[in-house]
Amino acid sequence: MERTSSRSKETGDPKGRFRVGIVGAGMIATAPYGFLPGLRRLADTVEVAAITSRTKERAEALAHDWQIPTVYDDLASMLRDDSLDAVINLTPISAHYETSMSILEAGKHLVTEKPLASSMTEADDICELAERKACLVMCAPIDMLRPEWVEARRLVQSGALGTVAFARAHASHAGPAAQSWPVDPSWFYQRGAGPLLDMGVYGIDRLIGVLGPAQRVTAMSGITTSVRRARGGPYDGADIQVTADDNTLLLLDFGGSTFATLDATFNVVATRAAPMEVYGSEGSLVVRRPGVAFDRGQLPLELFRVDAAPGLSGWITPRSVGANERPDRAQTLQRAILVEHLIECIATGNPPVPGPARARHVLEVILAAQTAAQEGRTMTLRTGFAD
Repeated sequence: MERTSSRSKETGDPKGRFRVGIVGAGMIATAPYGFLPGLRRLADTVEVAAITSRTKERAEALAHDWQIPTVYDDLASMLRDDSLDAVINLTPISAHYETSMSILEAGKHLVTEKPLASSMTEADDICELAERKACLVMCAPIDMLRPEWVEARRLVQSGALGTVAFARAHASHAGPAAQSWPVDPSWFYQRGAGPLLDMGVYGIDRLIGVLGPAQRVTAMSGITTSVRRARGGPYDGADIQVTADDNTLLLLDFGGSTFATLDATFNVVATRAAPMEVYGSEGSLVVRRPGVAFDRGQLPLELFRVDAAPGLSGWITPRSVGANERPDRAQTLQRAILVEHLIECIATGNPPVPGPARARHVLEVILAAQTAAQEGRTMTLRTGFAD
């Protein structure tokens, strides 16, 4: 499939930069872990050329603060801009599908927040349209572009742990209402949202990134607290009615008696647990967040090997990660690394790591887990991705 870019058009950036538009002017656009801070670091190669949002005043404020030259009244107007190479979809979860389909139909490369869509039919539509339009799709999370997760996958796939028996993944926190959220946090607790979609997606993405596509899933899920009270921020003290399950535990089957557990809840007020531990017949692997690990005097990746040396077992620091405390590319760019990766894939013709087939598989795990919890059964998964 031919990859194309509009950078050669006369209406493009005079410096030859890759031109992107943004749909959505919320926290994921501006937060330190969001897009705009990282895109500013890519200013030599990427121009944030336009923005639109449901609230035009908010879009205008961001355009002023981040020097974005054009504010559009709506997405349709933005998509008529032939000079744009790609559009970043930062709309709420319920709008991901419609927005992404419009972007792809206009022939723009797509960078989208997770999850890819809200149903498997929608996810299939996005994958098929992207293929038909010869457009690339990058879907958060970004973890499998981080060096510690790339190395974790390499170690597991190379047999460094022997036969993998099981993994434990952690993807929970106390919920936005407990974190002095700067905007209304109530939608996180409503049907169509919840911690499985908000946080569980990270744990699922890491598990399938390291272990490969899952084959079956089962889950238990429910609401632990029917009313949450916001702590701090502009909505301090507000009561939030909880209609989405706020406590979900998953069990995944990767075939060959390799299993994994995942917590995805808004009920972890504090933890020292690593995001993932993997256990095999010849060793164990611990993967931590680099910033948190270094602050605690730990390493982001540690491997325990049986017979690490003749007659000795012990913990090993993988050389590719080591004790280097300098921020890696993903730490520096955060979500903007998806745009950099998009440009690389266009140039090389290589398929994206966080591509649509992978994001569709993550979504299927989420939806199947919801059904499994509701019906008390194990669900067989139909999708996969190039591993």
